[in-house]
Amino acid sequence: MNLINRGIRFAQSQLRLRSFERKVHSATWKNHDSILEWALSQAENAAGNSLDDSPIVRRGHERREAVLAEFGNKYRALEGLRILIHVPSKENSPGGYSLFSNLMDSIGYLGIPCEKLGWEESINEKLISFQPTIFLSSDNDIYRNRIDWHAFQRYRASHPFRMGLTASIEAYGNTPLNQRLRWAKAHRIDFYYSFRSPEYLNSRADYKPFFSEGYPIHSVEFGANPLHYFPVGGVKQDLPYVFLASSNPDKQQRYADWLMHILADYPGFLDGPGWTRIDRCAPATVHRNLYARAKVGINLHIDDSIDWASELNERTYILAACGVPQLVDNPKLLLDRFSEDSMFQATSPSEYRELFLHILASPEEAQARASLALDEVYNKYTTFHRAEALIKQLIQ
Repeated sequence: MNLINRGIRFAQSQLRLRSFERKVHSATWKNHDSILEWALSQAENAAGNSLDDSPIVRRGHERREAVLAEFGNKYRALEGLRILIHVPSKENSPGGYSLFSNLMDSIGYLGIPCEKLGWEESINEKLISFQPTIFLSSDNDIYRNRIDWHAFQRYRASHPFRMGLTASIEAYGNTPLNQRLRWAKAHRIDFYYSFRSPEYLNSRADYKPFFSEGYPIHSVEFGANPLHYFPVGGVKQDLPYVFLASSNPDKQQRYADWLMHILADYPGFLDGPGWTRIDRCAPATVHRNLYARAKVGINLHIDDSIDWASELNERTYILAACGVPQLVDNPKLLLDRFSEDSMFQATSPSEYRELFLHILASPEEAQARASLALDEVYNKYTTFHRAEALIKQLIQ
């Protein structure tokens, strides 16, 4: 019966998705591949990355260079920390692949030895060759079932070693927490970490069992990776919007409520996993080139971020780092992380459309806000800042 119900729900979500896609401006789908080919050629030829007379491109270059210099090999002299991160394949988990790869790259940039345990890699061979002192994975069956736990227990018998998993609660569809905590004790899990905000972890009652069992939860919020995201020069802003997002069923109703009147009336660039009108998605390596063409960076959050001060999605930080004027909804955490004048924030679908039109008509104000958001993300919210915060928590 559960399989039947899942099949029915999937079929219903596909019908909703196709109905939504039919209403999107036809030129958006028609021009998708040519815009993607342009972005791929820009990346391949390293074109479009030169400085121009745009103040925000120059500012982005300055801020990026400063951050790269500040964090490059900053912790190279730190001894006793070698981090192994469990990274899923892009096919199994596109989001997990991106998230853990960014974390791995950022920790490595700080000068800390950091390698990935790939989906098909031998744990025994990796333990022998790399000799990690920390292992990070996810408290989810698709991760746990890929791990030879006996190999880890044999290794830690003769090596200093700690293991950490993501702190996941039942509200997000995971199995009962008390069972997982008993399993964690039996498998000698040492700590948990989360991509949610510290405010959320410390205030939501669902997380209390972790603390009651003596487990710390280290917070590693999302951020923008300076190795990939920065303003691109020499590119004309000729697209009304760029929206790089998946079409997951849990997002479809919010898309319909908040975006339909924009996406139906204006041709732009829409891309991400799950859209049925496109045959391929833009790789993350060309996202900055696509954003460079956007007059408006569209951003929406899931319901959980609206109801709780849990997180800002990764797109919030990426748009800011790329110098794109950002139109965002009303996640509870937003004004705790960014100033009110750094983005265009709407509290309703009608206000969202009004602000979209206002941004198109007010390019100078839009650029001023985008410049402020760029400063704020490079000052505080890059993945280097996030990686450093995690390292400090681990060495305590």
